[in-house]
Amino acid sequence: MSELKQRISDEMKAAMRAKAKERLATIRMILAELKRIEVDERIELDDARVLATLDKMQKQRRDSIQQYSAASREDLADIEKQELLVIQEFLPQPLTEEELTAIVATAIQESGAQGMQDMGKVMALVKPQAQGRADMGAISQLVKTSLNS
Repeated sequence: MSELKQRISDEMKAAMRAKAKERLATIRMILAELKRIEVDERIELDDARVLATLDKMQKQRRDSIQQYSAASREDLADIEKQELLVIQEFLPQPLTEEELTAIVATAIQESGAQGMQDMGKVMALVKPQAQGRADMGAISQLVKTSLNS
């Protein structure tokens, strides 16, 4: 079992002991999604895949919060915000703007990217370093800006 998945399981046990219902429900939801992936693909998840799954769940929560807020359903948005906070506990420290810019600049240099046609090469180098630590949409925009200048 991956270290991150084990940590999530341990946190579930701690939430059970503390009788933290909302936290427990969110952690169970995370573990259920990880188990679903393992069963569907017949694999044992490693930390990188767990991280990618948590990143996807984080993005889904952010999208839901926007939609609920736009529909004036703050009660549902608050639930999503609580889930987002629990999910973020298991993600690594977010990258700063300077760190992200440095990673993108290094990736462009290493890949020898000349223009937009090389964006895939750059993203392939950036993604493993930034997974779970930054919004991939923002990274993509930063790469586009850097390649166009």
